[in-house]
Amino acid sequence: MILPIVAYGSPVLRKKAENITPDYPGLKELIADMYETMYEAHGVGLAAPQIGKSIRLFVVDCAPFAEDDEVEGEVINEKNKALADFKKVFINPTLEEESGVEWGFTEGCLSIPDIREEVKRKPNLVISYVDENFQPRKLTLDGYAARVIQHEYDHLEGVLFTDKINPMKRNLLRGKLNEITKGRVDVRYKMKFPVTNKKR
Repeated sequence: MILPIVAYGSPVLRKKAENITPDYPGLKELIADMYETMYEAHGVGLAAPQIGKSIRLFVVDCAPFAEDDEVEGEVINEKNKALADFKKVFINPTLEEESGVEWGFTEGCLSIPDIREEVKRKPNLVISYVDENFQPRKLTLDGYAARVIQHEYDHLEGVLFTDKINPMKRNLLRGKLNEITKGRVDVRYKMKFPVTNKKR
């Protein structure tokens, strides 16, 4: 089932999300719905707060980044080839370490449509979590995969990518962000807006 994505300005996006247990109601269905919602909106990641649930859960599928590096059917970067299979569920994650020299990349967010800005992040990370079967996992990641994880992890901490951009740029975007909050934005996927409290 495709769920509405909550828009910028929704209080749930600013809360620190709570851990869940294996008996969380309808977890399997929720994960399936989150993937379906993410694909419908052409995203590479989706965190539970973005669908109105303040729980420590996000899903990712980095395949689109791998597709970007294909030329005439041949993958030109072996590292990015691995992104094609990087589809995972992260539950109760802890970001243990971030390292390296920060690099900039233009990010967007399904909760903040039509705004894309450069965000600087460290390239390497170590994250521990449990998977959809509540099996403990630990990953060391770099590059695009690390960035996607960092972006989604921020959602669980109540942080948005717009918090990380140049303050002057953020100030210039204030009007546009207010318009999103009011539902005055053209989107091709289901959204729920806080001010109007309407869905579309």
